[in-house]
Amino acid sequence: MRYPQRIYLIRGNHENRDISQIYGFYDECLQKYGNINIWKYFIELFNFLPLTAVIDSQIFCVHGGLSPSIDVLDHINTCINRFQDIPLEGAMCDLVWTDPEDFNGWHMAPKGSGFTFGQDITEDFLHNNKLKLIVRGHQLTMKGYCWYHNEQLCTVFSAPNYCYRFGNKGAIMEVNEYLNYNFLQYGPNAQQATKEDQEIKNKRAIDYFL
Repeated sequence: MRYPQRIYLIRGNHENRDISQIYGFYDECLQKYGNINIWKYFIELFNFLPLTAVIDSQIFCVHGGLSPSIDVLDHINTCINRFQDIPLEGAMCDLVWTDPEDFNGWHMAPKGSGFTFGQDITEDFLHNNKLKLIVRGHQLTMKGYCWYHNEQLCTVFSAPNYCYRFGNKGAIMEVNEYLNYNFLQYGPNAQQATKEDQEIKNKRAIDYFL
């Protein structure tokens, strides 16, 4: 909100009523503000976040992955009403929950929401939409990023030492005006947590995709 022309947020599976209550955001709002209405305010804001972004008609950005219901980018605008809580199934659910895998085709996701998809799905989507790369998050990677599908898809995970217990690095993909990219890696903040922060951390479960 402070830099609307410089920072663009897209929605992930945690930007939702149910998941935000499980993984700490609800507790943080109560601890820091003592007011449940702050949490409700953000829940309403989440429903206005875009689901995907495209950088210079070449790089497709999404939190989770692809969907068997979406062949071309126009389907995201025409087939999805994003102004709602994330449903348990369908294209909107897939975009924030689905993960890449080493095998080809579509398969049901072991975590129960969305799908897994293989290199053939990535290649078809890139070809159909004249794209070069898919960049997504959603899965912990120990060095902050990880390549899939013959380097046509990259997972970028920016939370170091996820859930304060995994010891992973965080990373950011930096893309310049020529669409060349490199990765900025970093570790967790060495500052000790306060007692209140620690209480919130202790409530967080190990995440569903690990």
